[in-house]
Amino acid sequence: MEPDSPPAELILTHPRQTLGSIQLDWNAQPGSYLDFEGQTYAVLERRHRYFLRSGRYQLHKIALYVQSAQRPSERSLIDGYWVIGDISCRYNARSELVRCAVNPEGPCNSCRFYERE
Repeated sequence: MEPDSPPAELILTHPRQTLGSIQLDWNAQPGSYLDFEGQTYAVLERRHRYFLRSGRYQLHKIALYVQSAQRPSERSLIDGYWVIGDISCRYNARSELVRCAVNPEGPCNSCRFYERE
């Protein structure tokens, strides 16, 4: 992000509470993970708030909706973004947030439902 961008407000989704603000030097998108005060969080949603000044909209606030999470040990890179789990499995959701429908908690390597695509 730009050096003059506003800090991002971290909001825990359940129970809903504000954790604090953080200055990010990268673009935290849904599916990414960040560390804040010794805890790891998964970004679920990103919202921007703008205000009109001198006929132009300017970024006023960034809100990141997060939940407490562990970084997944199994990740694969597809088309420039990271997905959870083994993408060679037929049931992989190819998502940054969900591993698969049959074994969402993982791990993939010992899953009895694993089917190679």
